[in-house]
Amino acid sequence: MQMPAPDAGVIARRDAIAARLSAALADPAAVITDPTETRAYECDALSAYRCPPLMVVLPSTTREVSAVLRICHEENVPVVPRGAGTSLAGGSMPTSDAVIIGLARMNAILEISAEDRLVRVQTGRTNLSVTGAVEGQGFFYAPDPSSQLACAIGGNIAMNSGGAHCLKYGVTTNNLLGATVVLMDGSVVELGGPMGEGAGLDLLGVICGSEGQLGIVTEATLRILPKPAGARPVLVAFDSPVTAGACVAAIIRSGILPVAIEFMDRPCIAATEDFCGAGYPDCEALLIIEVEGTAPEIEEQLTLIREIAEGFALLEFRESGSDEESRRIWLGRKSAFGAMGVISDYMCLDGTVPVSRLPDTLAGIGDLAAKAGLRVANVFHAGDGNMHPLILYDANKPGDLERCEALGAEILRLCVEVGGCLTGEHGVGVEKRELMGSQYAPADLEAQMAVKDVFDPGWLLNAAKVFPLAVSEARRGARRGQDAA
Repeated sequence: MQMPAPDAGVIARRDAIAARLSAALADPAAVITDPTETRAYECDALSAYRCPPLMVVLPSTTREVSAVLRICHEENVPVVPRGAGTSLAGGSMPTSDAVIIGLARMNAILEISAEDRLVRVQTGRTNLSVTGAVEGQGFFYAPDPSSQLACAIGGNIAMNSGGAHCLKYGVTTNNLLGATVVLMDGSVVELGGPMGEGAGLDLLGVICGSEGQLGIVTEATLRILPKPAGARPVLVAFDSPVTAGACVAAIIRSGILPVAIEFMDRPCIAATEDFCGAGYPDCEALLIIEVEGTAPEIEEQLTLIREIAEGFALLEFRESGSDEESRRIWLGRKSAFGAMGVISDYMCLDGTVPVSRLPDTLAGIGDLAAKAGLRVANVFHAGDGNMHPLILYDANKPGDLERCEALGAEILRLCVEVGGCLTGEHGVGVEKRELMGSQYAPADLEAQMAVKDVFDPGWLLNAAKVFPLAVSEARRGARRGQDAA
């Protein structure tokens, strides 16, 4: 993975920059420069790529984030925002001349309003703990990435994360009402609010999913929803992944809207059974489908879903009869990524395709994997076509990572070719930046970079991400030249 050449002048001034930052914080120890301690920040969950940062700063308030960004702006220091580091696309990987701003200490609940159905949090707060803070009042926060126990709201906003239940409730942008954003020069702006974005440009929509390219979100107002009357998942087993994909398309076409439709194929099923013993059936692919509502509504939906599934060589249709059975149905899916990590190194992709193209996309992935001589396990959010092929490889085998990267690029191009896109929720990061030309024409990329010019004229925020490296470095150099002139 190619990275830009570091700014030698910034590296030479490290001690002076660290002193300025320490003086700006209530806790001077919140600036970490010891290489042993900063090693934990050299990569995120895409651990195949790593680079030690210049230093790490752990602010506790929006005011401190503002002070840190203002100093970095004055010193011309690149900045990388970091939540919990669960990004699977290298979204929070630093460069060697960059200051990481970690938001882990900013984890407070600031306000809960059951009347307005919202919660306001600092964005270092973990996803699952938001629901934990409001469930006693009968509410929940809908977006639920698989890493929700650990991932932070700030990272969810940066990548516009979804999760298993996004089919019915939408992704982060559909549940984000407002945000406090600190710009690169230290300016603090408020976007949206209790009623969402007001009149004028939808800048809240621009920020959500911008991958830390435009500003750092320090506080967020989130929509919370009343808990449903009831919910029930079912396991549906099939004799082939392609058949399972066709069943998903048929369910969506019927007009039924489950809360979630999740897909797992045999390699993933086998790994999760060894890992957690969820009791999944012996099959080539399975779907976990969850519906909700009153008891009669649930029964009606499941009856219709079963009728549809029986037209696709159905092997088993297992309904949950208790809370414990529901937990076990979801156990394997929630454990899938950890289970696969036990048996192999892997790279998790994030291409999204129209639901109607799931069958032929799955077949195409199988063909590409066989041609590359690598194994691929599939586990993904089937209801909205957000695919997560896991390419298995051996990090200790010379050339295997490169083969994995090449296959990943082919799979993502396939997703675009069938009418989909490069990412559904993981973001572009460093993983997909060189593939952006597969989805966007040069004029499209130029328009996106023009937006970054407005928010971050010096191109200091999350450098070397999202845009092809040669293009972004040329843009950054041109901006520096303008400033110098």
